[in-house]
Amino acid sequence: MFAQEGTPGSLDLKALANKDAELVAALAVGVLKGALPDDPVARQVAVNEVVEAFDRTFAGLSPAVQKELQELLSLLTFSLTRRLLAGLPMRWADATEADVTGFLERWRHSRFALLQQGYQALARVMIACWYGNPLSWQKIGYGGPPHARELGLQ
Repeated sequence: MFAQEGTPGSLDLKALANKDAELVAALAVGVLKGALPDDPVARQVAVNEVVEAFDRTFAGLSPAVQKELQELLSLLTFSLTRRLLAGLPMRWADATEADVTGFLERWRHSRFALLQQGYQALARVMIACWYGNPLSWQKIGYGGPPHARELGLQ
């Protein structure tokens, strides 16, 4: 999922481990399907931006929420539990878009509320990380926030 120049080690991460960043990148592609740029280079830049925004968001959470989210990320990155819970035998960085989309749909429509909640938590953070980024605004026709001068605040 990461391009050569966008490996987790080259991103400016403060809180996420590389394995967590690989998971976030894979999930971003699945959750934001259709919202990311079509151009492969621009798409990779966007995914890297989402990973860095997720990292900043994670770092700003309360310790209790960080612990819960880290437990979820750990379950999804540890080989055995990734196979059991996500149905993926390969690392997230090696998963195809179809693999990731299948996992997301299984959790989204699971009969187990806990898996649905895991999906919702991850999807909501991904969506906030992407649509809070100026790179996403053109595709949705948003011109950006008004400037303070235009509002008479300066």
